[in-house]
Amino acid sequence: MTVTLIGCGCSSLTGEACAAIESADLLIGSERLLKEYGGEKAQIEAVTVSAITDALKNTDAEKICVLYSGDSGFYSGARLLLPELAKCDMRVLPGVSSVQHFAARLQKPWQDWRLCSAHGVDCDAVAAVCQGKPVFFLTGGKTGPAVICRELTEAGLGFLKAYAGDDLGTERERISEGTAAKLAEGDFSPLSVLLVEPAPRPARRVPGIPDTEFLRAEKVPMTKQEIRAAILAKLAVSPEDVCWDIGTGTGSVAIELALWCRAVYSVEREDAALAVAGKNRIKFGAWNLRLIKGEAPAALSALPKPDAVFVGGSGGNLRAILETVHSANLVARLCVSVITLESLHNAYMTLRELGYETEVTQISVSRSKPAGGLTLMLAQNPVWLITGCAK
Repeated sequence: MTVTLIGCGCSSLTGEACAAIESADLLIGSERLLKEYGGEKAQIEAVTVSAITDALKNTDAEKICVLYSGDSGFYSGARLLLPELAKCDMRVLPGVSSVQHFAARLQKPWQDWRLCSAHGVDCDAVAAVCQGKPVFFLTGGKTGPAVICRELTEAGLGFLKAYAGDDLGTERERISEGTAAKLAEGDFSPLSVLLVEPAPRPARRVPGIPDTEFLRAEKVPMTKQEIRAAILAKLAVSPEDVCWDIGTGTGSVAIELALWCRAVYSVEREDAALAVAGKNRIKFGAWNLRLIKGEAPAALSALPKPDAVFVGGSGGNLRAILETVHSANLVARLCVSVITLESLHNAYMTLRELGYETEVTQISVSRSKPAGGLTLMLAQNPVWLITGCAK
């Protein structure tokens, strides 16, 4: 038995693929592909790995072609079948992928695009467009171009230029372009793709944005530059992390986190703080920062599981907040910022009781201040950072 996995491209086949189908004794694939390429040949409709392997076990055919839409190497079911055929006489013939076809229709090079699948898998569109490159979304199921564009619009990115492609390579092919807000109102085929231009963001820099760059509001607290840099170092966030920021204030820590990780969810109960944090979010292009009005821990229940959590304000609910974080993800990294001895003791003991490996760091900062023709050092309030990591 010889099994050939064929990528059928956007309704186009390579010469080698055509020859393989012509000489095949049996074709296996979806109803759509069998109807398009099957002709009078023996056929078995099967799309899952188990169904395809069962069909192979129960056939006497010697030359078999398994048909896949698009390119067999681009988010294709072929990757799941390949390990099952490791002992077979097997080959893979790629097809023209939707990204190649779409780039040609738009007359754009695609080597710098970020490629994402929203076809049956979770896809954070906001985080994707914040990486500095155009993003190609392979869509499908319930997540079509309109759904993705609505998500972008709700995050404040409705102004981004976007292109959608329906039924590529067929007589029904259609290319749509406009802003994400415009395409969010569109109606698209189940077989569609989407290209979105990157979100504007400031140039990446090391943590510790100067305090003077943030917008401020009276009586809304802000974590200072040196402390913020230490917090990010303690949390050690990575590009794929989901972070919580509890008691966001002006949003300074949340924004620094958002510039480094996949998504940040900030909880704040004060309207004045939310207002200024929202302005800073736009100023710094922290589109992957979601601001949530509410009081912790109650407001945390609907948030996705965190990888790292910063607690800058607790409203007297510190123990309950830390217990909630512990329940949400036992291995989430925590950093709590406090300025009183009582809060220091509470945070340290609670983290210890919850089983975390705990460390306390005191940071004392003095800043220069002109005084006549001289310079004085003006001391800031000392801050304690209490970190917790799973043992």
